[in-house]
Amino acid sequence: MLEFIRIACAVPPVRVADVKKNAQDICDKIDQADTGLCDVVVFPELALTGYTCADLFFQESLLRAAIEGLQTIADHTEKHPAITAVVGVPVVIASQMYNCGAVVSGGRVRGLVPKTYLPNYSEFYERRWFSSSEDLPESTVPAAALGLAQQGSIPVGRDLLFTIGDGTVLGVEICEDLWTPMPPSTLMALNGAEVIVNLSASNETVGKREYRRDLVRHQSSICRCVYGYCSAGCTESTQDLVFSGHSLVAESGSILAENTGHIATDYLLVQDADLGKIRAARRQNKSVKDAVSYYQQVQPMRSVDCRVGCLRSDGMLYKLNKLPFVPFAKTDRLERCLEIFNIQVAGLKQRLAILDAKAVIGISGGLDSTLALLVAVEAMRQLGRSAADIHGVTMPCFGTSDRTYRNAWELMNKLGVTGREIDIKNAVTAHFRDIGYAEDRRDATYENAQARERTQVLMDYAGAVGGIVVGTGDLSELALGWCTYNGDQMSMYGVNASVPKTLIRWMVLSLTDYPGFAAARGVLLDVLDTPISPELLPLSEGEMQQTEDILGPYALHDFFLYYMVRCGYAPKKIYTLACRAFRDEFEPAAVKKWLVVFYRRFFTQQFKRSCMPDGVKVGSVCLNPRGDWRMPSDAVGRVWLEEAENL
Repeated sequence: MLEFIRIACAVPPVRVADVKKNAQDICDKIDQADTGLCDVVVFPELALTGYTCADLFFQESLLRAAIEGLQTIADHTEKHPAITAVVGVPVVIASQMYNCGAVVSGGRVRGLVPKTYLPNYSEFYERRWFSSSEDLPESTVPAAALGLAQQGSIPVGRDLLFTIGDGTVLGVEICEDLWTPMPPSTLMALNGAEVIVNLSASNETVGKREYRRDLVRHQSSICRCVYGYCSAGCTESTQDLVFSGHSLVAESGSILAENTGHIATDYLLVQDADLGKIRAARRQNKSVKDAVSYYQQVQPMRSVDCRVGCLRSDGMLYKLNKLPFVPFAKTDRLERCLEIFNIQVAGLKQRLAILDAKAVIGISGGLDSTLALLVAVEAMRQLGRSAADIHGVTMPCFGTSDRTYRNAWELMNKLGVTGREIDIKNAVTAHFRDIGYAEDRRDATYENAQARERTQVLMDYAGAVGGIVVGTGDLSELALGWCTYNGDQMSMYGVNASVPKTLIRWMVLSLTDYPGFAAARGVLLDVLDTPISPELLPLSEGEMQQTEDILGPYALHDFFLYYMVRCGYAPKKIYTLACRAFRDEFEPAAVKKWLVVFYRRFFTQQFKRSCMPDGVKVGSVCLNPRGDWRMPSDAVGRVWLEEAENL
């Protein structure tokens, strides 16, 4: 199951107090939402009458028309059994008027959620007309008492949660409720609501749109929910205020969609949201569970079953970043890269300061060792020490290319580190003789022996100069086990341990203009342009090894890694999303092939991660066995592999 939900924020061209026209416009928007296969459609606050009716709310004619309009909408939803509509309407209960969100589906009004916090300051004076949900004298109201044609009673209260589709839980709050220190949606989320919709009539003033956006983003983050916000459009009365029709859909701290135009009306904002991501976040974060245990006692909620049909969204409107570790926008990317760089620098700086040690790094001329070297240079600068306290060691062997060798030396020279060359060909050849290994076999032993010899050299050299070995391996290599056990898998501090390969490339690019690295800009750009290679096989036998030819594209593997570890998705969902994200680059068969490789390697290579060295965490996905990822080394991946192989 893909676990997507499609939400529509519908802003009709309301005509103040013209309920019959407004009801028809709302029905038209429900038609459009259903045609677009939406699961939920939310309308603005008091959309049936208009928010700006003022003292007309005291008129019986308007209130009776509002109930008739609500009945019209309820009848209309019988034609659209798969959709749940949430409509703003004034309702009189026990002689008091309430500003309600009516949840309607399958031809019935399922429940009424009154507004709790009524603004009575500045331009707002809602208490003149409405009562708070806290003043409700009863928890259900006979439908006939409201003037509705349906049988039975209708639940009413701010303690209602609505079960829709496949069991997804929906909560409703209204405008000002969100702007308070304890929004009702917080309690709803802690009681299981995965989707919150807000019916709003927020007028426009300078800077308010940005503030409103931040509120929605923040609430979706702390509640770990999908949040749909729909505000009254500009056809409300402009006697004293202008309403902008601002609508947003957010998911766990990210804005997924927002209407364009600052002053708008008569539109439908449609967006898919990923319930799987919400559910994974809640499973993993036990602080949410602890809060739930408390608040379920403080504010128990009632469940209303609104299930008529299954959720229909296939997620096709969900914007997928094929590089989930790398932000879409260039400015965000630069900011993220520099933030990560500063975290890496802070970690290494502290380790070097505590040990009063020099830094020893194996410099290959590739991306990983380049980033590690840049981190070390900045750490030394912040410690007030010379870059000469960094010992860069290049260790050419059978597969070292002229290009990477040249770049390694140029990097060290441009950055002012102490450079050292230790050719390991003779040592590795002697080792082959010692263990009776035929050098022409060219198997894993041939390659691993070189990696282990390099690590031995670095460790002993570090001891000789009073330094620590700074590891260069990255998160993607750890996930796939693309490292030699007790070889490049080992160091005394791994600065790249939680930085994936796709992000390392962007980080090096971002650092080409970093103060202090300007002299090395040319060589940094050439490193970026160099194919990724372990350089363990002689060049005459295929020129340069291409890691991605052997292992698969890092872009795909980082995509798989993110959605498996961060979101806990099953292979089928990861495969479906990857096929969409990379549809212009890889055929589905290729995606499946590398997905199987990913799972096979991820499960068989855990033993390398179980004893990985210290390394600072920089992002939400980390495989540190002492923190984020705890998995037995002999865990069996059959469940995942069989699902991937049978796609």
